[in-house]
Amino acid sequence: MSSYAATQRRSGGMTKDERFVIVASSLGTVFEWYDFYLYGSLAAIIGAQFFSAYPPATRDIFALLAFAAGFLVRPFGAIVFGRIGDIVGRKYTFLVTILIMGLSTFIVGLLPNAATIGIAAPIILICLRLLQGLALGGEYGGAATYVAEHAPPGKRGYYTSFIQTTATLGLFLSLIVILVTRTVLGEPEFAAWGWRIPFLVSVALLGVSVWIRLRLNESPVFQKMKEEGKSSKAPLTEAFANWGNAKIVLIALFGGVMGQGVVWYTGQFYALFFLQSILKVDGYTSNLLIAWSLLLGTFFFIFFGWLSDKIGRKPIILTGCAIAALSFFPIFKAITTNANPALERAIETVKVEVVSDPALCGDLFNPVGTRVFTAPCDTARAYLSQSSVKYSTAKGPAGSGVKVLVNGAEVPYVDAKTSNPAVLAAIQAAGYPKAGNAEIIKMAHPFDVFQPRIAATIGLLFVLVLFVTMVYGPIAAMLVELFPTRIRYTSMSLPYHIGNGWFGGLLPATAFAIVASTGDIYAGLWYPIIFASITVVIGLIFLPETKNVDISRN
Repeated sequence: MSSYAATQRRSGGMTKDERFVIVASSLGTVFEWYDFYLYGSLAAIIGAQFFSAYPPATRDIFALLAFAAGFLVRPFGAIVFGRIGDIVGRKYTFLVTILIMGLSTFIVGLLPNAATIGIAAPIILICLRLLQGLALGGEYGGAATYVAEHAPPGKRGYYTSFIQTTATLGLFLSLIVILVTRTVLGEPEFAAWGWRIPFLVSVALLGVSVWIRLRLNESPVFQKMKEEGKSSKAPLTEAFANWGNAKIVLIALFGGVMGQGVVWYTGQFYALFFLQSILKVDGYTSNLLIAWSLLLGTFFFIFFGWLSDKIGRKPIILTGCAIAALSFFPIFKAITTNANPALERAIETVKVEVVSDPALCGDLFNPVGTRVFTAPCDTARAYLSQSSVKYSTAKGPAGSGVKVLVNGAEVPYVDAKTSNPAVLAAIQAAGYPKAGNAEIIKMAHPFDVFQPRIAATIGLLFVLVLFVTMVYGPIAAMLVELFPTRIRYTSMSLPYHIGNGWFGGLLPATAFAIVASTGDIYAGLWYPIIFASITVVIGLIFLPETKNVDISRN
């Protein structure tokens, strides 16, 4: 590889060595994200396989929470592997992380379901998710730092933007593998056992990724620091016990990564969840719609990374957060218009009320899925929410029972914990679409994109991906530039994984809980809007511009 000094002196295009560094780092990270996203894409099927002892609604929330569990531990992985990366080196650390990630994913493909081994199945699954999250917590910081420390001045945004494409490419790859397997096997076989195939084939990708990474040398910036004897002996203490650096960690989190995280997960994960669980678009079509939007949008990660080298990281990231916060409501409403117009009409024209004594109605906000609703007022509202019905709660006389009114007409009410045929018939008669309604968009094959409503939906999803590229494209370069070499891996990894793992990773389950508790299918969008807006304010005031920083400082 080129020496540090040569890297600093060189001008002109990307060298062969630098291209290899980017390809090797990116391929390994694509594989890790592929592993991680398989679970998110298959959450509904995995919920049925491993949480089958619970009702469908609770099962879905448990599946989302098991997905979120991997995100929750990512900051701890950042601390553990960040410390190793700052002491031992960048290369060997992300060799370890990729092995942990890959083997955990492969084992999921072999794991018996709850019907076979009972409660052990979900417990082992969650443990594997935790291992994946820990490994991913150490992966991103290593890859981003490694590439940035090979990049010449003035090109760090461009070079690291290739790393930024890996999350989207990993998701795209997972969707493609799932779609191909689904198409070949058919939906019944895929749901029964075929879902394991994408997990099992990942072992081949693991082998390729490890082989490529073994050929890498250590980062020239890190190697120079080691040779000069200036490496940190206690990176955790230097990174977080020192207020001067800890303050930058907090600014990076709340003034940059928090907003980036919620915009990213809204544009990719929540959009998919919204299509499937709220708009009732079938899984095949939903995955294709997201895949097309990612295919169209991925180039813009590189564009905005390159642009950040010219005009700065801060204006692009904060502009992306601001535009996203202002436009999420109209974009998601337009997605409903095109994806399920019958549902949109019903929301606008059908008035559904749950009338009850307020003392008998509880709070339905249940993001962790552990509460069991037994009061008729609560079960009725939960049932309506799961059916994507917009409802309001009206005050009834003290001690009165529960009434469900559809356009003012009372519907006979029975305990609605699982089903309520009378309520279902009434809302469908009033205009709410039945399952498989002909107006819900449906793609016959991957290239069935020229139907006007399908094309419009892909266009809207592409706009959401464009917001993702604005906030995510420059973020790696910015984080690398905020911190000195001796504690860079540790310092940058923690805010990144709190912002993405906690604020972003908890978004789907929390947003769905907000929808359930309010009876408004769009209410969950307040979660990313509020946090993205907070990032804009804090970032404008406190976040420094970093594009001209000398990252060789120890």
